[in-house]
Amino acid sequence: MQQENQPKKLYRSEDRMLAGVLAGFAEYIYVDKTLIRLVFVLLSIFTAGFPGLLAYIICWIVIPEKPQSYE
Repeated sequence: MQQENQPKKLYRSEDRMLAGVLAGFAEYIYVDKTLIRLVFVLLSIFTAGFPGLLAYIICWIVIPEKPQSYE
């Protein structure tokens, strides 16, 4: 259980479609996962895909998976 005085941590979610990056971000900011995924896809389409794809891959590498004992 997370204590109130500890900072919140960003993890990749287990509820994933690819790597769990977007679902983890949605959980972190308490927003619906589908909305975050939709916004990401739309932004990627309108920016020719490359910046969004590159950011996703970097986040996939940098953001750790959620520990099993973490609730």
